[in-house]
Amino acid sequence: MFPIIYDFGEINIFGFSFHPVINSYGFMLMLAFYSCYYLLNKDLKNQGHKPSLAGDIIFAAAVGGIVGSRVYFILENFEEFIADPVGMIFSGGGLVFLGGLIGGLLAVTYVINKNQLSWFMVADHVAPLLILGYAIGRIGCLLVGDDYGLPTHLPWGIEFPNGIPPSTYRVFQTQYPWVDISNFTPGVLKVHPTQIYETLLGFGIFYYLFSKRKFVRVPGSLFFSYLILAGLERFFIEFLRINQKYFIGLSGAQLISLAMFSVGLWFIFNPIAQLDEHAADKD
Repeated sequence: MFPIIYDFGEINIFGFSFHPVINSYGFMLMLAFYSCYYLLNKDLKNQGHKPSLAGDIIFAAAVGGIVGSRVYFILENFEEFIADPVGMIFSGGGLVFLGGLIGGLLAVTYVINKNQLSWFMVADHVAPLLILGYAIGRIGCLLVGDDYGLPTHLPWGIEFPNGIPPSTYRVFQTQYPWVDISNFTPGVLKVHPTQIYETLLGFGIFYYLFSKRKFVRVPGSLFFSYLILAGLERFFIEFLRINQKYFIGLSGAQLISLAMFSVGLWFIFNPIAQLDEHAADKD
């Protein structure tokens, strides 16, 4: 685990003391946003769009994503929110991707409408970048010991003694009582490094979608392909994660993943262009 990339130490300027550090999770988030901006800006410039458009889209996605992820986190931990609303709102944790996806899409939709652009054209450009940002962000989760999976005896299991929270027997007993740890002994437990699984799957999905971006014939098809692939990826990974299953044996993330998959699949078989033609025929 490397929660801090570089510690500058104590710095004193004009009587004020500072202790700046470069946090690994924050650094990976910054890397994710700048990588997405670079690729989006390059594509939009090649299509003749104004230079500021990519920046506006990425900024809206960042703000909307942070707000959306925080709202999702509060809803999933509503009892803790009632007990400490200020602490929950302003805590450093709780950046849930699926909530961020919803919030980011709403914010980007505002930018699209403001610039009178085609929603599906922009969505197809952004689709590969969504999974790229997700994959890079998961590296940040690995570095700080967050969002790990179930305890395992597999040789590639990883211990997170200083994780968020630590992957200890006691933590699983108190914070995740629904997880079966009867086959494990007290101490620091090895867990599935689901962050690595998702990073590898995310990069694979990104490569596939990015290679297809110049061959989109039906508006929205790349974005709906993203919904299908990202939905499937998260749905199956959830079986290895510690999130509580509370509806027909599924977690909240799995329910949203099923919705993503269903919407994507429906529009793949009922393309936007086809729906527009049917509407024109009725007119």
